[in-house]
Amino acid sequence: MKCTCAFAGLGVMGYPMAGHLQAAGHATTVYNRTEAKAEAWVVEHGGDRADTPAAASTGADVVMVCVGNDDDLRSVVFGDSGILAGMSEGATLVDHTTASAEVAREIAEAAAAQGVGFVDAPVSGGQAGAENGQLSIMCGGDPEVFAAIEPVIDAYAKATVLVGPVGHGQLTKMVNQICIGGLIQGLSEALDFGRRAGLDEEKVLEAISKGASGSWQMDNRARTMLDRKFDYGFAVDWMRKDFGIVFDEAGRIGATLPVTAMVDQFYARLQRLGHGRSDTSTLIELLRDD
Repeated sequence: MKCTCAFAGLGVMGYPMAGHLQAAGHATTVYNRTEAKAEAWVVEHGGDRADTPAAASTGADVVMVCVGNDDDLRSVVFGDSGILAGMSEGATLVDHTTASAEVAREIAEAAAAQGVGFVDAPVSGGQAGAENGQLSIMCGGDPEVFAAIEPVIDAYAKATVLVGPVGHGQLTKMVNQICIGGLIQGLSEALDFGRRAGLDEEKVLEAISKGASGSWQMDNRARTMLDRKFDYGFAVDWMRKDFGIVFDEAGRIGATLPVTAMVDQFYARLQRLGHGRSDTSTLIELLRDD
């Protein structure tokens, strides 16, 4: 099934995701706040660009958005030039932003009022996952709406799961970020321990990576952490933004997150040291003496 699509937000994630849509045969119109980025995307991938979110979404069967935070999301979805202003009854809005469950429900209510479907669908897999079309997508929404858009977003996904009603996609992404923070800190401490103990780090990783301590972080970040390469991937600034969402929700539901709170402070320290745009695996640098 080929659809007419629109994609708003061409950051490090949205740019390649929209490219996969176009490559899969879904005629795609893009919008980006910085016009030059949208123009470059059209040159690289074909498709079209629009001057406003409303213009991009006009006539689209499925509209995707991937921006920075709740406020960015509201600014691009609502208003006379926003996405919903251009969408027609029967179309579906898919939000890939990592945002709050609250804003997901807010947008879903506004979309329903004009007969538009909505799925909150934050992603995991980082820049590499977006570029390779291998993202994990956790979705919240009506099962029938999800079933209709799943074949479309499969263009950039390796796993797409409907976890529950609207908002549950965002809540699941919060679970994901809680896991990642603890995993990277644990991996940082383990690698630093091994280095100080004089172990052959490559052999250690070979010995343990397929056992109970193995993880995506170990497979994809351990060697770059040892090589002190951090100029790519999911930035510290973004993780702190996500943790802020997590802590707000934790306060609402009464969850206690002592490890996540500790890791968040380590990330705050990295920001003060000028590593805000470095990969989240930069945590290991706080353990070094040099």
